[in-house]
Amino acid sequence: MSYDVVILGLGYVGLPLAQQAIRAGMSVLGFDIDENVVRSLGEGRSHVDDLSGTDVEKMLAGGFLPTSDEALIGQARTAVICVPTPLAEGDGPDLRAVLGATSAVGRNLRPGMLVVLESTTYPGTTDEEVRPRLEQLSGLTAGIDFHLAFSPERIDPGNEVFGAHNTPKVVGGYTPACTDRAEVFYSRFVETVVRTRSTREAETAKLLENTYRHVNIALVNEMARFCHELDIDLWDVIHAASTKPFGFQAFYPGPGVGGHCIPIDPNYLSHNVRSKLGYPFRFVELAQEINTTMPAYVARRAQNLLNADGQAVRGATVLLLGITYKANIADQRESPAAPLARQLASLGATVAYHDPHVTTWELDGVPVSRTDDLEGAAASADLVILVQNHREYDPDHLARIAKRFFDTRGVTTVREAHRL
Repeated sequence: MSYDVVILGLGYVGLPLAQQAIRAGMSVLGFDIDENVVRSLGEGRSHVDDLSGTDVEKMLAGGFLPTSDEALIGQARTAVICVPTPLAEGDGPDLRAVLGATSAVGRNLRPGMLVVLESTTYPGTTDEEVRPRLEQLSGLTAGIDFHLAFSPERIDPGNEVFGAHNTPKVVGGYTPACTDRAEVFYSRFVETVVRTRSTREAETAKLLENTYRHVNIALVNEMARFCHELDIDLWDVIHAASTKPFGFQAFYPGPGVGGHCIPIDPNYLSHNVRSKLGYPFRFVELAQEINTTMPAYVARRAQNLLNADGQAVRGATVLLLGITYKANIADQRESPAAPLARQLASLGATVAYHDPHVTTWELDGVPVSRTDDLEGAAASADLVILVQNHREYDPDHLARIAKRFFDTRGVTTVREAHRL
């Protein structure tokens, strides 16, 4: 049997991509080295926020085959690599998963296949790391015997408006013919495909997107600090500035940045600039410094709120509301709730949490106390901190019943709440 595509890595990027391909009538093989993931998907269970068990069952009914059998990769006409690239020591990307997936493809590469890397990484990875490995393992030549391209993932977990189908897809090939082939492939299930000059431009476009957000979030996070000291309502400032119909886009402060993209991806560009050019990418490094210190700043503000009422933070009970990195999803990757909880615990506070999407939470291997009684816990805690504003919360009501309520998301309107 042959498949239109094999997608390597069945996580937050690969699984929605597979879903869209199935919906377009394509035959899809899903490859993952995690046997538990493969087994769970095969039984119709989802492990990502954007797909339900029903979605997975429909995919299976449409011919989706999850597998950990590497030999099946050679039966696909296109291979798309969607594996994670966490930070390695020195703030560069950890390419072990990418290289492992690349090797699996290389060992099974056939003439005429298209190979696409979607994993976020530094400029040059496709040409300098992926291409040589594919050629060495297969004995084939990129651009002649097989096609090679990069197409950055743009999955936004929890986004109910833009998904894999209607988010424009950037593609850059090793050769113009490779770009042509990648464009034809993605056009089968994505509304708009945007071509770049080569793989490097496509790789850098992804990093620019996230660096833009990273730097602007850092800007408002720093403004939040001095606006508080100057007794200026930054949330009102942002609202006023947002009325300008041109030249301004609103970004909002918070307790820190989370997810894979913002706290991690810009470091790839900074690392690449340092390693290849020998000087720093100062905007990125300053933004990283500001954003990574926000949990400690929130902890200090929490300590000050308690001190103002003559309550020591040591021995105080602090309830964190929402510990995921984004509202209304279960994803905890790089969530600022974790460093915030560590900061509070180091000050002597007793930390508990409530989150309708997270049933268990561990910090450094130690379980954090979870409460199901939201209102009771909010009323009894010495301080409640809204870390993530899930739709299940009524922040104004919770602020009224709490002894002290610290809103890090700027969503409250009542005088009882203290806003970041």
